[in-house]
Amino acid sequence: MSNDQTIFHDTLSDTLDSDWTWLREQPNDWRFQDGGLEICVRPGVKDTVQNALLRPAPDRSEGTYAIEVTITNTADPTQQYEQAGITLYNNGKPIFKEVKERIDGDLYIIPGKKPMPTQSVRLRLIVTATTWEAQYRPQDETDYQTAATGELPAPNNDQISIQCYNGPEEGDHWIHFSDFCITRL
Repeated sequence: MSNDQTIFHDTLSDTLDSDWTWLREQPNDWRFQDGGLEICVRPGVKDTVQNALLRPAPDRSEGTYAIEVTITNTADPTQQYEQAGITLYNNGKPIFKEVKERIDGDLYIIPGKKPMPTQSVRLRLIVTATTWEAQYRPQDETDYQTAATGELPAPNNDQISIQCYNGPEEGDHWIHFSDFCITRL
């Protein structure tokens, strides 16, 4: 039996919890649809991303936690580096991302560059006081796989974000985010 404790859970299906805040919100580029939150992938990179949805992260000194969200592409990514997933912010700056990303015509989980051919994937980012472990579970699979591990800087006003960027200049590619949760492990 698991001793995991839910810290926060949001289905993202019809309203947003009051602790969520938008970074560079474009109100016409996000919506609730089909039981989740959809964000349109627009051009931009980590410092110019639009419609990044942020919330305070748990205190890393209080123990290990996992961030999970399911992401589904509603259209096939066409742009080099088009991506969606979880980003950690530290002192207002993005310091780490776990994403499903298009690179040279194929889809991967980054970091680790693990092939990801399914339309939907469950991302799981395990965070300790000093490290991260990026895990993922492809659509219709039951076990998580580890993509990569690494070090984190000291905590400093940490935030968690779900976001997407490097979208096409023309056309709308929507990413469906659902079942966001943070669990103390």
